[in-house]
Amino acid sequence: MGAPEWTVPAAQFRNKCLKLLDVVMATGNTLVVTKHGRPVAAVVPFVEHPQEGAIGWADDMVLDSDLTQPAIPSEQWHVVADPDRILTGVSADEEG
Repeated sequence: MGAPEWTVPAAQFRNKCLKLLDVVMATGNTLVVTKHGRPVAAVVPFVEHPQEGAIGWADDMVLDSDLTQPAIPSEQWHVVADPDRILTGVSADEEG
């Protein structure tokens, strides 16, 4: 689940941009900027090390001519059970 989000009208964002950026950085919340009540942009906290994959990773992948067989044996997949741990590169096996 992501951080809570809050909205501000574009005119307020224009007038208080630097302060609002400080709030986003401090709280980790997403700021949605609206025009006439409709979302037009989102300001999200910067992540130093963005995730490399959404599910996990494999050590080695070689495609064979038989596309009905898995490209990678299941024991070579490293599945991350907790999405927050994707950034750390810790596999499900190592989670403990």
